[in-house]
Amino acid sequence: MFSERLAGWMAGKNLHYGWVVASTTFLTMLATAGAMGSAGVMIQPLHQEFGWDIADISFAMAVRLVLFGLLGPFAAAFMNHFGVRQVVLTALTLIVFGILTSFLMTEVWQLVALWGVVIGVGTGMTALVLGATVATRWFSKRRGLVVGLMTASNATGQLVFLPILAALTEAYGWRTALMLAVTVIVLAMLLVLFLMRDYPADVGLPAYGEETVSARVKQDHKLLATLVSPLLVLKEVSTNPVFWVLFGTFFICGLSTNGLIQTHWISICGDFGMAAVTAAGTLAVIGIFDFFGTVFAGWLSDRFDNRFLLFWFYGLRGLSLIYLSFSGFSLVELSIFAVFYGLDWVATVPPTVKLAAENFGREKAGLVFGWVFTGHQLGAATAAFGAGYFRDDFGTYMPALQIAGVMCMIAAVSVLLLRKPGTTNLATPNLARS
Repeated sequence: MFSERLAGWMAGKNLHYGWVVASTTFLTMLATAGAMGSAGVMIQPLHQEFGWDIADISFAMAVRLVLFGLLGPFAAAFMNHFGVRQVVLTALTLIVFGILTSFLMTEVWQLVALWGVVIGVGTGMTALVLGATVATRWFSKRRGLVVGLMTASNATGQLVFLPILAALTEAYGWRTALMLAVTVIVLAMLLVLFLMRDYPADVGLPAYGEETVSARVKQDHKLLATLVSPLLVLKEVSTNPVFWVLFGTFFICGLSTNGLIQTHWISICGDFGMAAVTAAGTLAVIGIFDFFGTVFAGWLSDRFDNRFLLFWFYGLRGLSLIYLSFSGFSLVELSIFAVFYGLDWVATVPPTVKLAAENFGREKAGLVFGWVFTGHQLGAATAAFGAGYFRDDFGTYMPALQIAGVMCMIAAVSVLLLRKPGTTNLATPNLARS
């Protein structure tokens, strides 16, 4: 096979094939981020073309975010059962189908069905759990850095795609703009087809940083058991307060990022007279700083106490949101916000993944993080709908920004309740690693 030949050639050059798999995953998550980020440029065009209320459109986007999160633990189980490659190809097909079919919609329920359900399921199976699964399977060393790169691709991609999509929407309409997302996803499908492999053992290699080839994990259980396994893991970890701290803080993470800023940023700036393309460009600046901030957070998570990293990340994010709500949205004020908020956009992910692995063990890490990520997307859905509600009823988004800022400060304090793995956490021992 091509991948085996490439892995052999790379081994001769003292290069590990895990970096090819990581790069393929990076580009795949970058591509699906276009579908996620495009929701932000659709709110006003759909409102103008069909006359749908912003709250109704926000509800559809909230459904997408809920499914995006709820699919996380089940996506990890599907990857264990069917393989990463097959699950990702299926997910990308769903996203393409959902986008293309939405070109024909005329009713708001169709928006909910296609953008809420179909695209929500597709993107949910290629979310951060994919990056965490690949990093855990293929890397023993540099895992935090790899998780940071994966997270940056997903989050930054959602932001960097926006100015391009906004410009195309303004010039040619939202349907033409979304064809760009479809094209990029199809290209990602080809990369996954030829380069993605499930385990290092598939190409005869140990994980990066290890010396011996680990046998591929056999999945003898049936599909029903696969579907039940995330629920069993949830039942097990739900007795550990550490899980609920991670779940709750990640709820606030989603509430203060893609649910609020990514979904409503263009509309927020529009209230201050800013054109959609200009607003999307500002969001792209946030995305650029996010890339460096998240990769740096991954590097830090390999070297420092992840609890204190989360304390600073959530605290600074909260301050930046509160600052924005009282700013006048001038260029200078938005630039200050873009730098500080961008560096912190999803810098919380690498430390959270590390804490999940340290507290619940390597084998459970994917499923546990899947449930923690569900909290993230429930928070995002809350903000996506809640911010739209505030805008319709009060004529402003500022209360939503202030609430998100205060919640971030609560999250910053909450992570200090955790103790180092191996010691007593919140008066409850860590789950034994299995």
